[in-house]
Amino acid sequence: MTQQSPSTAFRQRLLDGLAASIEVDGYRSTTVADIVRRARTSRRTFYEHFDSKEACFVALLTDANTAMIREISAAVDARAPWTRQVRQAITTWIDCAESQPAITLSWIRDVPSLGAAARELQRDVMSAFVTMIQTLCDTDEWRAVRTEPVSEQLALILLGGLRELIATTVEDGRRVSEMSEVAVRASIALLGPSGFPPGGPRRTG
Repeated sequence: MTQQSPSTAFRQRLLDGLAASIEVDGYRSTTVADIVRRARTSRRTFYEHFDSKEACFVALLTDANTAMIREISAAVDARAPWTRQVRQAITTWIDCAESQPAITLSWIRDVPSLGAAARELQRDVMSAFVTMIQTLCDTDEWRAVRTEPVSEQLALILLGGLRELIATTVEDGRRVSEMSEVAVRASIALLGPSGFPPGGPRRTG
């Protein structure tokens, strides 16, 4: 196991402190004092790592989304039927979102109201997710059913729909996994070849 440096360990403690505070109080009500209290460290240590609460939030979300992309990509078997690949990706995506519902909701709802750094984060993360979708859909299995690559516009439509579905489900107090089947079927209809009936394919692998 790789040993963390003291600086890296303190940074992670601060990120964990922010995540814990968001779970309890929400991002908007969280203060730097809340973060350092939960991290069991000092304000001085906080400001050695982050300029502000917003900077800490951006770092937390950057790490969370990087980990999510890694998990989704690892869960997909490129040799499986394409419909099964969609199911693997979407269910893993939903599992990641459900594991930290408050963080997921805060990412979707709070980031748009923040400053330039957060807007840049949003664009960078969406770009990374678009690249992930395009990469997952650029295999022999996918090329056998799609006549053209997945465009950025199509990927953004898929991402926006999934994000809003997850956000409204969390806000309503329901489990995100309840939406798995509709999310899988909608993604298959959007990403698959033309010619399916309006209800989509009968079997999704």
